[in-house]
Amino acid sequence: MTMQRPNFIFILADDLGYADLGCFGSTATFSKPPFAPSANLDRLARQGLLSTQSYSNSPVCSPTRFALMTGNYQYRYRGALDEPIASARGSSVLGLPQSVPTLPKMLRESGYATGLVGKWHLGFPPHFGPLQSGYDYFYGATAGAVDYFSHKDSRGHHDLWENNTEVFDEGYFTDLVSDRAVQWLEQFGPASDKPFMLSLHYTAPHWPWLTRDDVNESQRLEKTNAIAHLDGGNLQTYWRMIQQLDEGIGRVIHQLEINGQLDNTLIIFTSDNGGERFSNNWPFT
Repeated sequence: MTMQRPNFIFILADDLGYADLGCFGSTATFSKPPFAPSANLDRLARQGLLSTQSYSNSPVCSPTRFALMTGNYQYRYRGALDEPIASARGSSVLGLPQSVPTLPKMLRESGYATGLVGKWHLGFPPHFGPLQSGYDYFYGATAGAVDYFSHKDSRGHHDLWENNTEVFDEGYFTDLVSDRAVQWLEQFGPASDKPFMLSLHYTAPHWPWLTRDDVNESQRLEKTNAIAHLDGGNLQTYWRMIQQLDEGIGRVIHQLEINGQLDNTLIIFTSDNGGERFSNNWPFT
């Protein structure tokens, strides 16, 4: 009997603080009824392995992602030294080179289906993109930050793509990412013998600090060109963003259960680096 190869889901939060999850000491709760913002992630932690001695080797987005994708120190690559890499839209120089080995490339060569849903931030197509770096499928944003409703980046460019096609789906970005991840996983049902790797890269809880109920705040920020971290947000909003990210992860886990694939799937969760204004990075800061 041939042994079934494991599936992989690599979940990446964006600017999440070390102690923003209950399993790492967060005491944040919401009342009526009380619940923790990170209930699904805390359940994964209880049932799995909690890594307390793993460290990001960069405090910002693109350099961290270069390292995660390649397994190398980011300073080996020219594009990894530019932050934000959004300033290089269209550049044929700044980005993850197509010639560099990546985990999705190696898994695809071994027969895996590979998909990235969410944030890329490693250069811009056509020179640099997920499809050039080992992924069969991509849905999400290419820049470092997008408004959660207009899906425009900090320079005002619309930035929502399916593969190489610009799409104009409406909705809260965190929910769109969760929806598409679930849809992509549906193809790997109980009868499927195709192993898969899903990179699920949320932009939450990165600024702009908006929950799915904050469309009016999104419109205000767009009028003032202030989607960046200099304006808006509060601690309750930040916690809600984490909770809505956590809800999406719960849906992904549920889809794995429906598919009969949960026990054969290795789920890895991390943040790209530490958090910003409303995060809790204790004991590191």
